[in-house]
Amino acid sequence: MELKGKVVVITGALGTLGKAVAEAAAYLGATVIAVDRVEGAKLAGVQVAPALDLGNSQATRDAFASLANKHGRIDALVNVAGGFSWETLADGSIETWDRLYQMNIRTAVNACQAALPHFPKSGGRIVNIGAAGAVKAAAGMGAYAASKSGIARLTEALAEELKAGDTTVNAVLPSIIDTPVNRADMPDADYSRWVTPQALADVIVFLLSDRARAITGALIPVTGRV
Repeated sequence: MELKGKVVVITGALGTLGKAVAEAAAYLGATVIAVDRVEGAKLAGVQVAPALDLGNSQATRDAFASLANKHGRIDALVNVAGGFSWETLADGSIETWDRLYQMNIRTAVNACQAALPHFPKSGGRIVNIGAAGAVKAAAGMGAYAASKSGIARLTEALAEELKAGDTTVNAVLPSIIDTPVNRADMPDADYSRWVTPQALADVIVFLLSDRARAITGALIPVTGRV
């Protein structure tokens, strides 16, 4: 099994994509730790950590240190936590830009900083969730695209910082993910052209595996047929 013996922390793990990644990693033999801001959820074969505000840097460092102490180390981190908002600049507010920065960038930076001290000397894996829509923003997507562009730059910069060792840092850039929320928001869309959470999870767990050891700093489009 590709990830047997690996300790994998997944943020935003109780959402639709997070659950798919957690299930895929657990199926491949990893010890999976689900981190989210909500309490009480259960996932088969997955350890759910106490609720955590990833926007709080000290709380995040403390929580990851506790996880590493319990499991001996952290081998991989998948940053799924984040959010979306559609809003035109003319009719929107600066608070939306601040909120998406907090949700999409701050959470990922805090999680990376908290996880890195606990990676083994042999190196670890970080996979971030970017967005294909951040490559060229559409109307109403300015704040979201800007925050996801930040994920791309975070990925590239951290990969450069760590490339002398064996830790890899990559990002996937999905188009529209087939989730209940997206279906509700776009009821007339052709869902068959969207990216399923399971298909995206397959790419992510590959990047966590040893077979992806030569890939770092990559921004990988996973766009289905959109």
